[in-house]
Amino acid sequence: MREKTEVLAVIPARGNSKSIPRKNIREFAGHPLIAFSIAAARQSDLVTRVIVSTDDPEIAAISRKYGAEVPFMRPANIAEDATLDLPVFEHALKWLEGKEKYIPDVVIQLRPTSPIRPAGMVDEAVRLLLDHPEADSVRGVVVSGQNPFKMWKIDPQGVMQPLLEVNGIKEPYNAPRQDLPQTYWQTGHIDAIRPRSIIKKGSMSGEVILPILVDPVYTVDIDTLLDWQRAEATVLEGKLDIVYPAAQKRKLPAKVALLVMDFDGVLTDDRVWVDQDGNEMVASSRADGLGLERLRKLTNISAMVLSKETNPVVAARCKKLQLPVIQGVQDKPIALEGFLKERGIEKAEVVYIGNDLNDLECFPLVGFAVAPASSQLQVKQHADLILKNAGGLGAVRELCELLIEHYSA
Repeated sequence: MREKTEVLAVIPARGNSKSIPRKNIREFAGHPLIAFSIAAARQSDLVTRVIVSTDDPEIAAISRKYGAEVPFMRPANIAEDATLDLPVFEHALKWLEGKEKYIPDVVIQLRPTSPIRPAGMVDEAVRLLLDHPEADSVRGVVVSGQNPFKMWKIDPQGVMQPLLEVNGIKEPYNAPRQDLPQTYWQTGHIDAIRPRSIIKKGSMSGEVILPILVDPVYTVDIDTLLDWQRAEATVLEGKLDIVYPAAQKRKLPAKVALLVMDFDGVLTDDRVWVDQDGNEMVASSRADGLGLERLRKLTNISAMVLSKETNPVVAARCKKLQLPVIQGVQDKPIALEGFLKERGIEKAEVVYIGNDLNDLECFPLVGFAVAPASSQLQVKQHADLILKNAGGLGAVRELCELLIEHYSA
């Protein structure tokens, strides 16, 4: 007998996506979309192995980078637009048994297109299946947004007919919603399945299917760019406790005393104009200036600039915005810690916004780290919040308004 239950996570990811090109590895909230499903498996206490089934070498390479195995490449004939889940999982299980003699006790499916998963969901689904030997599978479901008992079909003569009937209720489509049976919609968050259902029954669910209820706030299935934008906005808002590929995102501190800003790429768009005499000019946003003014008037939050550059343009802009500035900083963490100690400000009450690699060392030193939309990828991956606006194009204004709202909440 095995000492440990083998739980295999399989993440299906085709290379050819028609609705959103290269969807599975497109950047989503600072990471490739598929990284969220890999993280859900790797952060589970019960999953013992994580593989990605793909036909695409680039997806395979990125999946390995995030900690998944890609022991085989999926054959082209089961990587088509109309390919169902069943042949993909049959292939994976048969390949693993044939090549490695590996037979899991439970296999879970984690679709990349449902990246917003509550922490603990995977283990909850696996435990539910293991605790019920009679069950073939567990599937994530959410309460239906629209009740199907109030839905219709239209017959060939053009006459409406009710889609469903209810015993004891003559006209369910005219009945109060609370009198109708509760219905559920399956989501793509999690399927936990006994391999025998796949191999012996030719089914991704079997006959006995148990539900794991998903809070509707986590429900998203990314098929269109609008779905993508809504889902990414939900993640970036940072209010949900979700599985994230990097360190767990921190929440905005209850009390914020100081906003620390990098200059280039935050208060500017990171470009510089240089004339024949070497004089430099940068582009800034008037909206950012108004946002900082509102922050001063409406809150007790101070603001300052910490910049690697030593340039008159930095000093001039900060003077205009009435911002304290420390320039020519080669070691930002030391400079930041010195400033906080001098002013008697707790690190946990500091918000830092930066866009480039030399800002990364400051992120762990503060209570909350923010990145403009135009930031380097590594910065986005470690930030607690990624703004919608780019540096020099409203990022600081956006952050100021968030802080004002937070302060007044």
